[in-house]
Amino acid sequence: MNDQFDPTSRYGRRHAQKLARAAAASRRNGAAGSSPDDAGSVHGDDRDPDEPFVGWRFVNSRRWLGYFAIAVAFAIVCTLFGMWQWDRRNEAVRQNEQVAQNYEHTPVPLDRALPSAGSWDDSKTWLRVSVTGRYDVDDQLLVRNRVHNGQPGFEVLTPLVTADGRAFVVDRGWVPTGNRQDAPDHVPAPPSGEVTAIVRLQQSEPRIPGRTDPAHTDQVQSVTLSDVAKKVDPPIYTGGYGQLASESPAPAEARPLGWDRPTADTGLHLSYFIQWFMFAAGGFGFLAYLMVQEYRNLNQDDPEERERALERQRRKDAKPKTDAEIEDELLASRR
Repeated sequence: MNDQFDPTSRYGRRHAQKLARAAAASRRNGAAGSSPDDAGSVHGDDRDPDEPFVGWRFVNSRRWLGYFAIAVAFAIVCTLFGMWQWDRRNEAVRQNEQVAQNYEHTPVPLDRALPSAGSWDDSKTWLRVSVTGRYDVDDQLLVRNRVHNGQPGFEVLTPLVTADGRAFVVDRGWVPTGNRQDAPDHVPAPPSGEVTAIVRLQQSEPRIPGRTDPAHTDQVQSVTLSDVAKKVDPPIYTGGYGQLASESPAPAEARPLGWDRPTADTGLHLSYFIQWFMFAAGGFGFLAYLMVQEYRNLNQDDPEERERALERQRRKDAKPKTDAEIEDELLASRR
């Protein structure tokens, strides 16, 4: 502790002038014969007017109100990010529940799952559906830029034409890119004749901004069914398509690589949610720490605060020294 308190060394000329004006006003009131109660009304207690005691009055300054506003704004931002993570966690939970409910569901007829060609219901995602018809190999398409285990490839879309003449798009699986061209070396043929396919429903994918389907090819950028409909002859279902699970009769050769079951994982959204709220609380905690430090510095020559500082130092000295502190003392003693 310094014997002479100099507020200008840390808190600036304006604050020092403020303290000086308060002390001068106290002396004038004392010279005018004001009572001890009057002097106490100026200082907020019955301390000596010349005693350098500020108390907590500094928190009413515009500077500290600004600090508090910043802490509130920081907490609001953290809360918004935290609630965003909470919403993402809830969406992941909903998707996991939907996979658990639909993935191994007893297959339902296509016309019951999709009552019309353009209908779609998010609750039907992953639902197993049975479709009977004939594969239209002539209108088969390849979806570009599909990666499996880091290897680029294509997904094979084959329309399955039902008895009413409308085709349901079946994604039969993944094939790798060829060794010498930007196309598969070989696409396994689907079964011929009438086929009953068990598929898992998926919603039509959105169109990729800035990308167009290669002209005069059988390739598309995404499973955007409105675009697929322009490339095939028969009318198709545009609300959803199906990822192939099985087909009967079985194909003569191994069909394209299928899909693994989605993992039931909600990610780190819950922990991020907690962390954002901890950040919000930490902002107010840091503000409180700064407030206490400023209180101690402004009132460092107050006898009671001086005694508290000595007590804190005694407790600190009583604690066992860490290895780092012992090492620092040894290094300092050798200099």
